[in-house]
Amino acid sequence: MAYVLYGDLRSGAFSVEAALAEAGAPYEFHTISLDKNEQKEPAYLAINPSGKLPALSLPSGEIVTETVALLLTIAERHPEAGLLPPMPERAQALRWLAFMASEVYPMVEICDYPERFVTDHTSAALLKRNARDRVRARMLLVEQAFAGPWMLASGFSLVDIYAAMFTRWAECRGWADTNLPKIAAMTALLAQREAADRVWQRHFGDLK
Repeated sequence: MAYVLYGDLRSGAFSVEAALAEAGAPYEFHTISLDKNEQKEPAYLAINPSGKLPALSLPSGEIVTETVALLLTIAERHPEAGLLPPMPERAQALRWLAFMASEVYPMVEICDYPERFVTDHTSAALLKRNARDRVRARMLLVEQAFAGPWMLASGFSLVDIYAAMFTRWAECRGWADTNLPKIAAMTALLAQREAADRVWQRHFGDLK
């Protein structure tokens, strides 16, 4: 049986779909439109009560949510894909995945939906700008930790997929090319990986 990935193009589902593609795992992609607010409809809330994307149905039918949990699940279920290095370097992979999940990802929600957190327009605009600046400051820390050409000295891993994703979201798009040169160069390397590039083009191919 195949995995079923619930998500939308250009959302966090990109990283999960790229991991599935790199692992050579069969999967179906079910679009949950953020523009149409489908993540808040009863059908999807029955899958993920938090109403957030993505969610993954395992071949067994079990549902897993939270992007990093999905990435780690795929890596553990498909060790032959080499999505994570062995210890001791795996500790650094987990460190940076956790860092981006906890320090960057929550700020993206604030940037995209400041009205969820404050009610007046002036405060929303200020909150959006401050959250954007925090995203950029945190991604600069990721940049500084890059071994090059991939994040880890051992080579390509889930960390690269996850970091690349943030460069195409509004908070870093354009800015990353100048301010995150190592991550930008790594993102270009993804084009040399057939599976990852196929998913990248589907999600971000028309974004500059």
